[in-house]
Amino acid sequence: MNTSGPSGRETVPAAVHRDAVAAETARFVAALDGADLSLPVPGCPDWTLRDLVRHTGSVQRWFSVLLRQRVQEPPRSREVELELPADDHGWADWLTASADRAAEAFAKAVPDAPMWAWGADQHARFWMRRMLFETLVHRTDAERAVGLRTEIDRVLAADGVDEFLVNLPFATSFAPGVAHLRGNGETLRFRCTDTVGDWLVRLHPDGFEVAPGTGEAAAGPADAVVQGAAADLLLLVYGRLGHDADAIETAGDGELPARWFTHSAF
Repeated sequence: MNTSGPSGRETVPAAVHRDAVAAETARFVAALDGADLSLPVPGCPDWTLRDLVRHTGSVQRWFSVLLRQRVQEPPRSREVELELPADDHGWADWLTASADRAAEAFAKAVPDAPMWAWGADQHARFWMRRMLFETLVHRTDAERAVGLRTEIDRVLAADGVDEFLVNLPFATSFAPGVAHLRGNGETLRFRCTDTVGDWLVRLHPDGFEVAPGTGEAAAGPADAVVQGAAADLLLLVYGRLGHDADAIETAGDGELPARWFTHSAF
């Protein structure tokens, strides 16, 4: 069953998220071939490539536990059996095994099953989608760390922008800057230029809302517009591109995007 996202389009099915986690992990593992794991990671200050691998695999294992248990309330602990490798030669296989754990959990999970989640969608599919974009974004981090060219499927990228924006209002517990995204009705539009994807953010004194960028919302002007190819927008919202990058076009109130990106770090 698909659900409509804030863009007004159907979001990508959970089965696609499931398969994409495996594919993105395989690309991540390929980037590790012959790599120096002490390399710095441009997208994650103070992290080495080894730290990035450990984080990604740990997240996959933790989310898999949540899915298997179908938790109905916030877990009291994030501890999970990691089975870390004995030396650097084992990290690639360990990450592959983490994705295998995820695949096992996906196979037994019902995407529409009610489940606690920190974001907007209180169903098991939330964790499948969340795991995908944790893996995908960090796959691009790994590729950039080792000097490989990064490519992202544009449909998945647009889905990732949607997933980021719709869940951002709920992220203050680990992204405290989000609490400063306030205003008096100012609007900021994000638009994909190469596929369907249009989101209108409206700031309020007590928070912000993400509305469909189609229909009546599309008819009215926005105070600022940020647009680019879906892959570039995904890297932008995750802080891997600056809003002044050549791949990103901005128009309107220049202060508004600057304020947004100062406080929206995930």
